[in-house]
This record gives sequence, structure tokens and C-alpha cells, in this order.
Amino acid sequence: MYLTKEVKEEIFSKHGKSATDTGNSEGQIALFTFRINHLTEHLKNNRKDFNTERSLVKLVGKRRSLLDYLKKKDINRYRAIIKELGIRK
Repeated sequence: MYLTKEVKEEIFSKHGKSATDTGNSEGQIALFTFRINHLTEHLKNNRKDFNTERSLVKLVGKRRSLLDYLKKKDINRYRAIIKELGIRK
């Protein structure tokens, strides 16, 4: 399994407020980015895996909506998470 409890805690402690604060927008965006990167690598090797492709599109949409929410609420936090994760629009 690529996403263990320890990996999730590390992501949330690095990008969120704490390891147990899983509802933070920055932490969720970082988790979605990790999962998107993993699925992208999987699809490079398995290009006919359409279920994974659908999951990837759904994750990108969820991350996009969270980024839009964060942009509307606090533009400085939005810019910081974009720069930190290397996401571009």
C-alpha cells in the first residue's frame, strides 16, 4: 500500500497545522497532490486502466475545488501552498 498511516501523518504535519488536523485545506490539498502524482505514475505504465484514469480526474476536480475555496478565503495561504507543492494552474 502506497499510502500508509505514517505517510499521511507526515503529509499533514508538513503541510497542515498538525499531524492530527486532517481537515485543514492545505493538508488535504497536499494529500490529493500526493495521490495524483502516484496515479499519474501508474497510468504511465498502464495506459488502458480507465478506472484509475477516472479516479485521477475526480481527484483533480476535488483538489481544484479546494484550491478555489482557499483562493477565495485567503489568497496568501493559496499562493504559499501552490508554491510549496509546485502546482500551477
